[in-house]
Amino acid sequence: MLMNTHEARLDALRGELKSRGLDGFVIPISDEHMSEYVGAYAQRLAWLTGFGGSAGSAVVLTDPALSPAAAMFVDGRYTLQVRDQVDGRFYAYESVPQTSPARWLGQYAPKGARIGYDAWLHGSKWVEAAQAALAAVGGTLVAVDGNPIDAVWEDQPAPSPAPALVHDDGLAGESSKAKRAAVSEWLTARGLDATVISALDSIAWLLNLRGTDVERTPVALSYVVAHADGTADLYIADEKVTPQLRQHLGNAVRIQPRGAFVSGLGTLAGKRVAVDPDNAVAAVFETLRAAGATIVEERDPTILPKAVKNPVERQGHRQAQAIDGVAVTRFLHWLSVEGPRGEVTEMSASDRLHAFRRECGDLRDLSFDTISGAGPNAASPHYRVSEESSLTLLPESVYLVDSGGQYPYGTTDITRTVWIGTGEPLAEVKDRFTRVLKGTIAIDGAVFPKGTNGGQLDALARQFLWQVGLDYAHGTGHGVGSFLSVHEGPQRIGKPAGGQAGTSQELLAGMILSDEPGYYKAGEYGIRIENLILVEPRRFAGSDGEYFGFETLTLVPIDRRMVDTSLLSADETAWWNAYHARVLDVIGPQLDGEVKVWLEEQCLPL
Repeated sequence: MLMNTHEARLDALRGELKSRGLDGFVIPISDEHMSEYVGAYAQRLAWLTGFGGSAGSAVVLTDPALSPAAAMFVDGRYTLQVRDQVDGRFYAYESVPQTSPARWLGQYAPKGARIGYDAWLHGSKWVEAAQAALAAVGGTLVAVDGNPIDAVWEDQPAPSPAPALVHDDGLAGESSKAKRAAVSEWLTARGLDATVISALDSIAWLLNLRGTDVERTPVALSYVVAHADGTADLYIADEKVTPQLRQHLGNAVRIQPRGAFVSGLGTLAGKRVAVDPDNAVAAVFETLRAAGATIVEERDPTILPKAVKNPVERQGHRQAQAIDGVAVTRFLHWLSVEGPRGEVTEMSASDRLHAFRRECGDLRDLSFDTISGAGPNAASPHYRVSEESSLTLLPESVYLVDSGGQYPYGTTDITRTVWIGTGEPLAEVKDRFTRVLKGTIAIDGAVFPKGTNGGQLDALARQFLWQVGLDYAHGTGHGVGSFLSVHEGPQRIGKPAGGQAGTSQELLAGMILSDEPGYYKAGEYGIRIENLILVEPRRFAGSDGEYFGFETLTLVPIDRRMVDTSLLSADETAWWNAYHARVLDVIGPQLDGEVKVWLEEQCLPL
């Protein structure tokens, strides 16, 4: 009999933990590749707790009589969502980075506790921190043999059997052979024999392959060990390997069964092996140590070249934006007609936007689950609509939609916040929207010297909200892949505090980031404006060094009714007019009829 309540699932897990002699267990949103988005088989936290966000974790103590006996950990993006989805009778709500599972265990785990963890789902740094926290209370961190949730999840899906797909060199802009040669040079220069690459988007980029194993991210479940001689071992399930893939990879890539990965690591005895502690799970480190390999902690050598898009990828992204811009523009026109009638719901709006994307081009998938938030739901930055939560878009209210598409030539991500109705938006809403807009423009127009990182730019976006005592609890921008992950490192724009990865990475020409400041008033509304931007050189006569700025990639009108023009400077108004002239120039010729007339009206100068 299936367990249909989260309380029953929690009870079943506690029974399994007790049978194993464990006093608790840690459950992250993760898979064997430390992915942000994971396949259905790895959605253990969602199955156990009901939490549907993309970042979070839980700790469950075996004894339900303890107080607290379990806790959910999320960052500021999910503060509201976690309370809607996870039952507070069974889980305490904890905020990251103010606390963490390791620190919580140090405070609440019973003295001498044996706390289980799955070494295939956690990084080595996390293991070290958790071990130290538990040791302080006489506890022990125990690597489990088989995940206990898998033991009680009766209808757990199997990993996807879908075939891996060849990503044409004409879209990638560089052959896998050339990429592997660059990794070979990197290894040789450091006196290394091999590197373990386990991040799925890194494997996809290195071998020019894609897949459908993870919703919203076009990757194939696999591992790679790349060697200094330019060869590589690809560990992948047999059913995923097609003749086309074998021909594409050639003889220099040895295809091995996915199940042989552990034994394959064992063959690296006596070798100097690079492993990225931010992208490889603890089990990889433990297996290599047991085999007698010398581990050298280094960043995955594909991370930076993957982030710096080559000319073909840059042009492909512009192509994706031109197609995506048509779809979103058609949707916004449809919404301007249907929204004020009071019959559109968050769910129906999301479905209609998806339909427009399917109609407009070679859409392979969405790049993430659409955030379709009306009124108070929009105040949760990463709100995920469901049949149960879906609200009707009320006339004279705020609606936020954050969405994106996966196209063979690029990945898109855009947020627009619009006023539903024919009346004038509230003065407070226009003020907040305009301050967010000013932040968007400030990032977009930034010029900065070589060596600048995203942490140094972040305050440009927040300054106008700070001026009236307001802020937002998420980063201002994340990296974006090329028909890969919509959240791609190492670059990001965010507050340097809190140890968030990526803020120290200097911004380099070819990197793509989002520019998405926001404002959220709990229980009432949320505002976010998001464009994607490309780092490009800026040249000045008599310059004393290298400088960079941004090319705006996203081409969709911004709701002019929401703008308080009295708050805009002359330069900001000029930015608005130039941006919308470009939107009309690129998107307009692809439209006709009422939609084109509507776009022309939206793109009139302020």
